[in-house]
Amino acid sequence: MDEDDLPPPPWHRIQGPSDASTMWYAVMRKRTRGVFIGTLCIRHTERQASLAAEGWDEVPVPEIGVE
Repeated sequence: MDEDDLPPPPWHRIQGPSDASTMWYAVMRKRTRGVFIGTLCIRHTERQASLAAEGWDEVPVPEIGVE
């Protein structure tokens, strides 16, 4: 994915458990109809592999959060 294709910050919050950590969860995004949608999934699971196969990208941890 090109840098120009990335959504501008700030992103909308993704709902998930209050104790969600990027150690256990992956933040995934996909461009659909011109906008990005996002979801959380537990790392290293079939669900993450399935999302990746459907064109979802994992958001790098340094890009998550507020500066």
